Amino acid sequence: GWKFALGVVVIDVGKALLAAGMLPGLDLPGIGIDPDVSRDWLAVCCAAAVVFGHVYPVWYEFRGGKGAATLIGAVAVLAPAALLPVVLVWLACVTLTGYVGLGTMLGTATLPVYFALSQPRSGALVAFGIAMAAFVVYTHRSNLARMRAGNENRARRLWLLRPR
Repeated sequence: GWKFALGVVVIDVGKALLAAGMLPGLDLPGIGIDPDVSRDWLAVCCAAAVVFGHVYPVWYEFRGGKGAATLIGAVAVLAPAALLPVVLVWLACVTLTGYVGLGTMLGTATLPVYFALSQPRSGALVAFGIAMAAFVVYTHRSNLARMRAGNENRARRLWLLRPR
């Protein structure tokens, strides 16, 4: 039901908020805070690690989710303004096609474009955007195969151009 789904989303987003938001600034025992380590790169590495860890969790035999909700949490920490174009592209795609997976892939593909245009000097964010866009497309490869075969389910409630 929707209550369980909401709980899952809160956990997925929350773990990314913690990993990308808190870990890069911690003075960890035995590691400390090295002034030679870029905090930008450390933050995007923590964000990428939490997304990869969500998709390939050790305790579930490396079979997890597709990483989208966790990525949203990571982006909320790294560059909250980037969420607006991601959500707008996702919503436009889902309302026009009914495919949530396609909307997720296209929404994620806006990240590197947004980062390159809004923060061109941040190589860390641009690299993160490119890596995450490619990774989300990779995790959605079964959705792409079902779309090509005509078997992919559609979000009928959000799909405005559905056949009547």
